Amino acid sequence: MTQKRTAPIMNLQLMSYANCPVCKNESIKPVLTAKDHTVSGETFTIAECGMCGLRYTLNAPSEEKIGPYYQSSAYISHSNTKKGVINLLYHIARFFTMMSKEKLVKKASKRQVGMLLDIGSGTGTFAHTMEKAGWNVVGLEPDPEARKQAIKKYNCDIYPSDELFRLPEQTYSVITMWHVLEHVHQLDEYVERMKDLLAPTGKLIIAVPNYTSKDAAIYKEFWASYDVPRHLYHFSPNSMRMLMKRHGMRVIGTRRMWLDSFYISLLSEKYKKGFFLKGIWNGLVSNFKALLHKEQCSSLVYVIERED
Repeated sequence: MTQKRTAPIMNLQLMSYANCPVCKNESIKPVLTAKDHTVSGETFTIAECGMCGLRYTLNAPSEEKIGPYYQSSAYISHSNTKKGVINLLYHIARFFTMMSKEKLVKKASKRQVGMLLDIGSGTGTFAHTMEKAGWNVVGLEPDPEARKQAIKKYNCDIYPSDELFRLPEQTYSVITMWHVLEHVHQLDEYVERMKDLLAPTGKLIIAVPNYTSKDAAIYKEFWASYDVPRHLYHFSPNSMRMLMKRHGMRVIGTRRMWLDSFYISLLSEKYKKGFFLKGIWNGLVSNFKALLHKEQCSSLVYVIERED
């Protein structure tokens, strides 16, 4: 399969797949081409598995080479920029989502306090929120600048991501990944490791974009949550369930992330050079659809436990 490129950032080592990263089926086909609107302006082909429904980015940069694609002040999860209306709205929404995340952690784990591992902590806002709530938190983050900001702002314990494979097993009441799994090159290794790190009754909480949502259908290749090439995988509810089942875990519940549809629709509208109010309207349309069909929300949170 070929893909169009313009002004590549560097001589890249690219990822290639002989079969689906989730179910290992060979029934895959290209479905659309999306542009990197954040950093490089390059285009990447997205393929879909005919068995589990996973979509994934073809020829994405390898783990060793993807770093430059995160080097932008516009990449909001790795910075605290409030420039522009959309970024400002993101920060306002984040204040409220922190409260809902704390509530979800307590409800899913049936605990008021405990040991929490947050993978992909960014600049530490969620880790800090849970520490204030009395939880013992360990955060992992690959980006050194984001870790520096987290330590400076919150004095959080945020460590490099490779510490994941040195942490004690069967320790954590809750492991969280807020919009992180779609970035992970070592997909199977990470999922298996998280299973090992969970305490016997522990819960894994994973939030990812959902390409089966109404806003994804509206915006197609302009849908901001494709975010190529940083998003390596584009999950459907079925593909997430199949991934967890293959690793001896099961999805026991899903939650909708209502505010994501507005943020993603606004950003998608910006990429299309469209209208701010149209982004608000499409966010509303997407959420109305999710009211009727729960697992068609723009982003979904999966609550997962071990099968044994």
